[in-house]
Amino acid sequence: MRFTAVVQTDIGISKKINQDSLLLRHGRAEGREVLLAAVCDGMGGLPRGELASAEAVRAFHRWFAEELPSEPAQADMQAIGARWVLLLKRLNARLSDYSKRKGIEGMGTTFSGILFLDSRYLMVHVGDSRIYRLGSSVQRLTVDHTVVGREVSQGLLSPEEARTDRRRSLLWQCVGASSVVEPQTACGSTQPGLYLLCSDGLYHEISEEEMRERLEPGRPQSKERLRDEVRGMMELAKERGERDNISAILIQAE
Repeated sequence: MRFTAVVQTDIGISKKINQDSLLLRHGRAEGREVLLAAVCDGMGGLPRGELASAEAVRAFHRWFAEELPSEPAQADMQAIGARWVLLLKRLNARLSDYSKRKGIEGMGTTFSGILFLDSRYLMVHVGDSRIYRLGSSVQRLTVDHTVVGREVSQGLLSPEEARTDRRRSLLWQCVGASSVVEPQTACGSTQPGLYLLCSDGLYHEISEEEMRERLEPGRPQSKERLRDEVRGMMELAKERGERDNISAILIQAE
């Protein structure tokens, strides 16, 4: 499996600080391609959100540099997932302790990360950033850890109602501002096509069908075109009034 990836972020039309942090590492392990990507959205309603998201990126950057090289080519992805969950739990506690020491009301970040090791992937997620797989259809791999997301899963709200609900960005767990975090994890076989990681600033204004139509996942594309299409979606989101930071990582697997 070969991977092409592009990274884009935009401060948006109203924020003074970009609280999103992104991670992309691409290399080889025992002759096979390995790629790590993560989108972390510092919580806009909390102080020091940009610090929380940057700390999450640094933690996983260290993991990639220091721990991944010791993993065999046929590494147990579920075991790696368990270590990622532990890493996020420790980060949650560390950020919470820092907030208390500094007298900060709270600071937090989402975390949506994916590891590709040749033909397999591992995904770990907390919050409301998202990971999609785009092929003949759009498959959302993550579950929103929001109040409205929980109500949709309980049948109390429809997906259409959730898109415009005032509480759509109200999280029930994030890294750093929750007493306990229980990350979502999943492993699977990597399918040819596109994988999109994004903050809520993108999907609030760009529908899943629009993503599929613009990105055309059915055929391989150049890195330049992938970058241009992601940038185009960000500009469209701003034209439609999105006020949050907007970030995305697009990965083509072939």
